[in-house]
Amino acid sequence: MSPFDDAFGPDFGSTDRPAPPPLTMEERAGVLDDLAELEVFRTLLEPTGIKGIVVDCPDCEEEHHVDWALMQANLRQLLEEGQTGRHEPPFEPNPDDYVSWDYASGYADGVAALAEQDEPSGRRTGRHAREE
Repeated sequence: MSPFDDAFGPDFGSTDRPAPPPLTMEERAGVLDDLAELEVFRTLLEPTGIKGIVVDCPDCEEEHHVDWALMQANLRQLLEEGQTGRHEPPFEPNPDDYVSWDYASGYADGVAALAEQDEPSGRRTGRHAREE
């Protein structure tokens, strides 16, 4: 019997890794804010043909193109497990189909500002993305 006969495949060593420390309450709040913002970004940008967010990766020093659903899944996994797993990048993504988080935030701010201008009472309503 070879290791390849095992139903689970060959034994390449233990996959037991120490679990990451749980997120602090502040970190959890930040991830929840990011999830809410991501939904706003997707609602505003997906109808224009934008497929997701581009993220600069400090590990490999490359840009990663992450679609809306995968970014949401990553943030949810971060909440649940304290880390995100590796995911297969899209095959030959068109960089024009993705925007940075900052661009999406600025776009949402612009849409909110226009909506406030159009408010008949002239009162400020709504909340800008990343309002601090």
